[in-house]
Amino acid sequence: MSYAWIQSAIGTLYTSSAPDAGRTDEALYGMKVEILETDSKTNRVFVRTHYRYQGWISQDQLYPENAQTEDWETHAQVCLQHPYADVLAEPRIQALPLVSLTRGARLQCLSETPDAAGWVAVKLLDGRVGYLREHFLASYIPPRAVSTLQEDVFRRAVTETAKSYLGTQYRWGGKSPLGIDCSGLCSMAYMLNGILIYRDASMPEGFPVHPISREDVKPGDLFYFPGHIAMSLGGDLFIHSTSMGGYFGVVINSFDPAHPHFRPDLLAKLKECGSIF
Repeated sequence: MSYAWIQSAIGTLYTSSAPDAGRTDEALYGMKVEILETDSKTNRVFVRTHYRYQGWISQDQLYPENAQTEDWETHAQVCLQHPYADVLAEPRIQALPLVSLTRGARLQCLSETPDAAGWVAVKLLDGRVGYLREHFLASYIPPRAVSTLQEDVFRRAVTETAKSYLGTQYRWGGKSPLGIDCSGLCSMAYMLNGILIYRDASMPEGFPVHPISREDVKPGDLFYFPGHIAMSLGGDLFIHSTSMGGYFGVVINSFDPAHPHFRPDLLAKLKECGSIF
């Protein structure tokens, strides 16, 4: 088996190696992927992500595994929590950006504490050192099958993470603050809190989400519809990324007919509910 790392801010995964193939997913900077196949004619590589999703990606968006990435992976213990940020060549606002990244990018922090202006040094995949504001970063939470947080703490964290994408435009296959789809929103909210759920709007075996009754739904649990997924915020409220019902992006809607953002179409189509608890 061989591996590589996503070296662009957003690594677009496509449905096939054909030049006109549609987007199916986005992997973010610092994510490791397994190389399964290479199409030399189109310069695209078939990869499997760490959350077991597969797709074709342009070779130039990958950084090959080597001794540098082995050391980087060991120490890459922070991720970007700000929606979008420049990694600057020097710790000053006038410096040129080395790379611009989105929420979820994984990095290595070289500074134990920020300097007087709030800058910290970070190492990139290729070994270059750049600078970010310390409050743009959060601890990287390695994916696990079960959350180590108390249930109420996790539920609060995953819903707050989902709400941090409010107003983001809808993008088919998207998974960043530049554009995100329904399953991208829910899977990223869980991933950033250390839990891997399935990337699409279903509950296959091998992932921690299991069916529950609607009466048992609590904040952070998931609503499943035909081809769509949303996250409960408690009661009749839910957050999702949608291109239907007069909306185009991440919004909060309700199953309550008296609510100004009632979605009768989704209430009628609700198939099942899911939870990791």
